Amino acid sequence: MIHDAARRIAPHVLRTPLIDSEPMAARVGCRVLIKAEHAQHTGSFKVRGALNAVLSLDAEARGLGIVTASSGNHGLAVATASAVADVPCRIHLPQGASAVKVDAIRRLGAEIVIVDSTDAYQAEVQARAASERGDGVYVSPYNDPHVIAGQGTVGVDLVADVATHERPPDAVVVAVGGGGLMSGVGMWLREHWPDVELVGASPANDAAMAASIAAGRVVEVEAAPTFSDGTAGGLEPDAITLGLCDGLVNRWITVDEHAIARACAAMIDDHRAVVEGAAGCALAAAAIHAADKPGATIAVVSCGGNVSSAALRRMLVAADAADAADAADAASPNA
Repeated sequence: MIHDAARRIAPHVLRTPLIDSEPMAARVGCRVLIKAEHAQHTGSFKVRGALNAVLSLDAEARGLGIVTASSGNHGLAVATASAVADVPCRIHLPQGASAVKVDAIRRLGAEIVIVDSTDAYQAEVQARAASERGDGVYVSPYNDPHVIAGQGTVGVDLVADVATHERPPDAVVVAVGGGGLMSGVGMWLREHWPDVELVGASPANDAAMAASIAAGRVVEVEAAPTFSDGTAGGLEPDAITLGLCDGLVNRWITVDEHAIARACAAMIDDHRAVVEGAAGCALAAAAIHAADKPGATIAVVSCGGNVSSAALRRMLVAADAADAADAADAASPNA
């Protein structure tokens, strides 16, 4: 299914680069390979799954149009895929969704519905209800086999990219919200690199998947705001990604907001690349994992680059504050 998805979406996606990050390697003591999906069309890996789902629809389904929900990136991806397929779409968004993403969705001609909640999960509930009323075919951000297969094409590229290096990485780190990216990439990597360690990264402020796996069922978490808005929100009760992630992921790492901010700031300094908080979450988790695996080779998916200037400023301020606090601690006589 992932192989078919790769063929189907190939004309519409970029083969994003794999960055051998010498600056990050010097800091963490491991070789770090960064899959730069922040350079993908729409600024996120999400366009892969959306394209595969929309292009897989038959003529009758396309006639109904598309309805979906998203904190931003999936909505932008579905709007793009719908434009490619010439299918109308309606995107349900939570209050507070990134203005950069909302404006981009609107420019693509999609209809936008802002729901009466800041919770991305509530946007999903309302979008599903609209679909059940006959208002369009629902395309889930993660709970859909075609979406998962499309996201799995990141793994297809990664395996092909790493084939030019000495050996497969010891670990691959992926940011996890609903789990579609980890599910797709994980399935492909388990087939081609059976010994690779798969590391799921989530913000400590909103780690619904990790909490649900620990509980053995979908649970709600008391979420707080996070720079990693692309992974924010709860899981649908029937999320197929829960079982997939449970079977695939070897280690879960939760990351605090200062670490996310620092990782995003480092990407600007290291590679002149602006990435969003979800990518920073994966990069920060990779650094944590590296501390336990000195000398290893770690690949990390930098999943998106859609961050507003306001959010970027907040992250840079937070990163500076964390650096200043560390410097003060180091200078303290009691350190």
